[in-house]
Amino acid sequence: MGAVAQRLDQGRISFERTSDSTLVVHLSGAWHLQRDLPPISLLVAELSSRPGIKRLAYETAELTHWDSGLISFLTNTAEICRARGIVEDRAGLPAGLRRMLELAEAVPEKKGARSEASRISFFERVGNVTIGYGLSVGEFLGFLGDLTLAFAKFLRGKARYRRSDLLEVIQECGPNAVGIVTLISFLVGVILAFMGAVQLSQFGASIYVADLVGIGMVRDMAAMMTAIIMSGRTGAAFAAKLGTMKVTQEIDALTTMGVSPLEFLVLPRVLALVLMMPLLCLFADLIGILGGLFVGVAMLDLSAGSYLRETISRAVRNGNRDQRRKSLQRGTAHHRSEPDDGLWKFRPDARSQFRSEARRHLHHHGRQWMRQEHTAAPFDRAQGSGDGRDRIRRHQFHAGRP
Repeated sequence: MGAVAQRLDQGRISFERTSDSTLVVHLSGAWHLQRDLPPISLLVAELSSRPGIKRLAYETAELTHWDSGLISFLTNTAEICRARGIVEDRAGLPAGLRRMLELAEAVPEKKGARSEASRISFFERVGNVTIGYGLSVGEFLGFLGDLTLAFAKFLRGKARYRRSDLLEVIQECGPNAVGIVTLISFLVGVILAFMGAVQLSQFGASIYVADLVGIGMVRDMAAMMTAIIMSGRTGAAFAAKLGTMKVTQEIDALTTMGVSPLEFLVLPRVLALVLMMPLLCLFADLIGILGGLFVGVAMLDLSAGSYLRETISRAVRNGNRDQRRKSLQRGTAHHRSEPDDGLWKFRPDARSQFRSEARRHLHHHGRQWMRQEHTAAPFDRAQGSGDGRDRIRRHQFHAGRP
């Protein structure tokens, strides 16, 4: 007898061959789907190793419990016996198990009932995708139109919704989302500042990290990351809640009572998002700038005051950029008073702005040029050379020319 070692709480199978070309299959233990059942490959290997088997019998004296797992095993055994021309004797099986097998085999599977996988052509796939997108666009436009009508009713004070639901959704969209928005915005500001600091510190322009973080967060990153967070967090929560209400037929109940689901369920959520998104974006701007400030103070040895002043000045310059452009375009340029002067005469409003830009340019680029100039043509530091000072002044003037 060849026995297969199995755990005591699992189904076990063993084989015994008698003298009359009969193979007896011993089934013992508990045959449940929750446990690891013996595979059918053991029976196939046994039949292959012992040719001449004409009859297969069962012995189930030690079988304790069984479920559909044993039925599936015996069904596969019957198919193997039919394929090999072996007679199967089920007299040793329990009566209930024999009846279940007879019931399972009473109605055989109809040939050709299963649908065969057909290959879809490329153009058919493209057409199906195009039709799907077209239907989606139509559904979206219909939803947008219904939502517009709901907003019109809201503005006229005729929309049917509960203020308590609106306040609850505002709480979910606003204060409950502050934590994740703070974390993501701070990390984005830190990443932007660190990436900029690695390059700008090589040129002695570490202060421009404030400009990089301020512009990046205010223009794009804060709004984009906040939108992603609200779409993934709050949007998923809205979809899950409305989907559950659809499954439990709560939305159908509202329609039956004459209450518009769009006004009662969708309108408060859209209003909450419209009210909270600008505030969260402003908050994300501030937190991202603080993340850049952390890198500037801890890594670049910048003072908090200089970092914030540079950020504010950059924001003011960006806000007045169009006004400056118009002012410079309208400035009337006259002839140069002296050939070596290097400065154009503008009207007072344009000239003051031009000088501020020139001073800013010289502040960051004049020191490096002065080191090179002193190395090429050194002069007496105590007395100072008039020619050297004139050359430095002329270079500064020409470098500041727009």
